[in-house]
This record gives sequence, structure tokens and C-alpha cells, in this order.
Amino acid sequence: MTKNLWGGRFTGKPDKTFVEFNRSFDFDIRLFEADVRASLAHAEAIRDAGVVTSSEFDKIARGLKKLSKQAAASDTFFDNNDAEDVHSFIEGKLVELIGSTGKKLHTGRSRNDQVATAFRLWLRDRVDGIDDVLQAARRALVDAAERHVDAVMPGYTHLQRAQPILWAHWCLAYFEMFARDRERLADARKRINILPLGSGALAGTGFPIDRESVARQLGFDGVSKNSLDAVSDRDFAVEFTSCCSLIMVHLSRLAEDLVLYCSAEFDFVELSDAVSSGSSLMPQKKNPDALELIRGKAGRVFGHNTALLATMKGLPLAYNKDMQEDKEAVFDTVDTVDMCLRTMAIVLDNLRVNERRMLEAAETGYLNATELADYLVKKGVPFREAHDTVGKAVLFAIKKGKELNDLALEDLRQFSKKIDADVFNALSMDKALAAKNVTGGTAPKQVRTALGKSR
Repeated sequence: MTKNLWGGRFTGKPDKTFVEFNRSFDFDIRLFEADVRASLAHAEAIRDAGVVTSSEFDKIARGLKKLSKQAAASDTFFDNNDAEDVHSFIEGKLVELIGSTGKKLHTGRSRNDQVATAFRLWLRDRVDGIDDVLQAARRALVDAAERHVDAVMPGYTHLQRAQPILWAHWCLAYFEMFARDRERLADARKRINILPLGSGALAGTGFPIDRESVARQLGFDGVSKNSLDAVSDRDFAVEFTSCCSLIMVHLSRLAEDLVLYCSAEFDFVELSDAVSSGSSLMPQKKNPDALELIRGKAGRVFGHNTALLATMKGLPLAYNKDMQEDKEAVFDTVDTVDMCLRTMAIVLDNLRVNERRMLEAAETGYLNATELADYLVKKGVPFREAHDTVGKAVLFAIKKGKELNDLALEDLRQFSKKIDADVFNALSMDKALAAKNVTGGTAPKQVRTALGKSR
């Protein structure tokens, strides 16, 4: 049985139910490698501070490295253990391995700053991993755009057909969302990457530990400035889950678009069998389960962010056991976001785009009405007047069962004498797209330039 890191002032035994309630080993085991790394740096710091001798340090360092190798080599290394948490597990194993010298490792630190350090180390690496899969999703969007660079589709507002756009332009909209997600994560990483070790339980350490040296050794950008704040700060966890919540918003919106587009009513895209499922009753069904799961898991991540905010909002300084709830929320957020991004990249890489059907949809529904209004403006008609005129022309076309560009010239001229034969060129799909030739617009020239920069 692993001995707790506390207990000297206790005479009674803890209740078994409380022991299980209090334990975090089953989930904070993920911090094992991060805690070993931090413990090695701490061991070196207390050696340099004269707390342990060089030979004692060597013994501790060899022991920690051996534990790391054992964990990597054995699937059962963590089995059948009743440790309170991963930190007491490591110390208990170290003492078993090297004897009483292992008991000196904890000098100058508390579990409060120890946990916060391991957590930040672990999360820093996970942020880098999420950045990698965000990049993979962005590449998948660029690939999907380039495979159908000239494909035209309807753009929507209020889920009503609005104006024609390029499929590649639609892809790049989500590319930009993920770009902002990367920026937010990179900014959050700066605040994650601050060393709390050396803060002790709340007041700082009583030993002359060179915290800046420890920070450099572990790759931290700096050290915490206040020991009370350092051990009770979980802003970085809240900020991380907030960043991830926005990633999931963007993934969910992308999923929603594709769920709609792969329906028979739209028929813009077809999902690969690799990311679809069938019905247990209806043989003809092909369901977008991957996308629906992504959309559903967004709420899960939002919940973790809200849970962390609710946990932290009423806590007095400094550390409180409530903060043990931070790990599972962050761990599950990491797992969920990582899997959703990977799955979305697979969806995009295996998507079949129905260019013909998208073009048909873009050519119907009066999506060139704005082009007619712009045409009149260029002829000197005030925009508000042009807007009203085109609205009447659209109503006339609806009654005739025709698109604007299918009306006769004399039909259009009854609404404005400014309309001439050149109007049909202005109403063509090519001209409607090419007209949006501003930075960020859907003109083919702009989209190809944006694609090149995105690549």
C-alpha cells in the first residue's frame, strides 16, 4: 500500500468511502511523465541549493529515470495501486527503489505547486498537439477547395439562397476560423507556460531554490510572481477550455453545413462510407454520424468550460480541494477536440462534391438580383431606388416562373429605362462572381490568390 504524503497528525483511519472519493490517481495518472520531468528539475534545484548532496541527487535522478523507463516498458506498471494520486505514487515508488533518500525529493515544495507545475507541463504539450491537428484540418480544407476550385454554389443568409459564391470560398471561410483558433491557443499557451514550482503550499519555499533556472530547464517562459496566486490559479485551464469551446463552435458549424449539404434536399456533397453509418431498420439510409457526433460533442466541451468557471468562482485563496475537478474537465476537453479535428479532416479528405447540383442551385432563386441592383447603380440610379426597382422585377419574374436573366429585355425595361441589352452580361454567373473582386471576395481571382496564401 502506498503511503499518503500526509498523516502525521492523524490518529484515526480515514473512511473507505472517503478514501475513494478523495483519490485522483485513476485520472491524474496522465500527469506521470510531466511530474517526473518536474521532479528531476526540482531535484537539481535542491542539490544546487545545498539541500541534498550530489550523490543523493544522482541517486534520485537515476531512480526517477528508471521509473519513467519502467512505465514506458510495462502495461501493468500502474495496475493494482491504491495511491491517492500520481504524485504520491511516484514518491512511493521512488522510495521503494532507492530507499530513504527518495524522501528528500519533496523538500522545498508542496503538492500544491507540484500539481500545478505538472498540469501546466502536460497541458503545454497538449496545446502543441492540438495545434498540429488544427493545421491538418486546415490543410484538408485547402485540399477540398483546390479539388473543386471553379465549383459554384449558393451562399446563404438566414439559410435562404443569397448570392453565388465559389465552393473554395466557402472552404476558406472555415480555414479562417481555424486560423483564429490557432492564434488564440498560441496566446493562451503563453499564460500556461509559467512556472509555479517554488511557490510551496501558498507562501513560497524556505529554501534558496533558483526558480528561474528551473523554469529554463523545463522550457517555461518565466516564473509566477505571487505564490498565493500561483497555487490557486486555474485561469489557464479555463482559458484553454474556452479556446477549445470556440474550436468546437467552428467544427459544429462546419458539421452542420455538411449535414445539410449531404441531404437529398441539397445533394451538394456525399460523405464517404468511411465516416457514415446505416440504419438498423431502413436499408437505404446513409447517415452523417461523424458530423452529428462532432456537432453533439461541442456541447460537451462547452460544459467543461462552464464547470471550471463555476468551480473557481467562489474559492478563497489559496488552494482548495475543489480544484481537483480541473483535471478531468481539461483531460476530456483535450481528447474530444483532438478526436473531432482528426475526424473532420477525414470527412473533408473523402468528400465527393456534386458540382452540377451546386451550380443548378446557384442559378435559380434570383441570386443575381443584387447584380441587377448594382447594374442600375452604375447607371446612376440611387441604390435605395435600385433596390426597390429590382424587388418589383423579382416579383414579376416569380409570377412568370422565370429567372431574371430569362426575362425579355422589354420586360426588364418596364421597371427602369436605364436597363439596356448589356444587362444580360451583368447578370451572368461569371460576371456576378468576377464582380466581387475585392480582398476577401468570392471573385475567382481573389479566391485563387487566397488559396495560394493559405497553402
